[in-house]
Amino acid sequence: MKRIWIVLGLLVVGIYAKAQTKNFIDQPYVEVNGTADSLVTPNEIFIRFTINEKDTKNKVSLEDQEKALFQALQQLGIDAAKNLTVNDMASNFQYYFLRGKDVVKSRNYLLKVTTAMEAGNVFVTLEQLGIANAGIDHVDHSGLESIRNAMRTKAVQNAHQRAIALTAPLHQSPGPAIYIGDEERYVQPYDNRAPLMLLTNVMEKTSDSQPEISFEKIKVSANIMVRFVLNK
Repeated sequence: MKRIWIVLGLLVVGIYAKAQTKNFIDQPYVEVNGTADSLVTPNEIFIRFTINEKDTKNKVSLEDQEKALFQALQQLGIDAAKNLTVNDMASNFQYYFLRGKDVVKSRNYLLKVTTAMEAGNVFVTLEQLGIANAGIDHVDHSGLESIRNAMRTKAVQNAHQRAIALTAPLHQSPGPAIYIGDEERYVQPYDNRAPLMLLTNVMEKTSDSQPEISFEKIKVSANIMVRFVLNK
């Protein structure tokens, strides 16, 4: 007897769920896509460079070059302990064998700065210290996710405005939303594999011989699909 009641209960639940689905599908609705986008200036700029003993005359040790680098960064107002990291922790030191028994050490670094001006100052400093092989690794923005959420909100608002524009000529109006889909179409104009594409005037010299650097802004966009109940 209990089994019969269980089977009947499952049938009732199934019929109810099916009816709910049917009611959802049978409702007249208007479907629109809402869009929004924004351009933001990168505030996290990562500079990669290598300190190599073979790049200096008289083979100044890597350790001495590091000390000079830390002092120079401190003068620029950059906290090396916080913003300077070894780029490849797995291979802390790379060794190059030159002319038989000569062993030369090198180390790869990644330095984070927050503005294009700071990046320009760093490039000048690295050049003065004789540190070669420097370039932009990638850029980012610390508040990117918050900006994306703001674009989602604006995209939904845009979808509602479009729904109103579509239904007004029919003397109808959009009701409550019955479906919202986030397309997640975000376009960022940088590629971590080709970061130098971001530089517009890396080596153009100004009157004070400082390289002028500017970065393409990051484009953040949202595309939201919304279905509104169609009110008569």
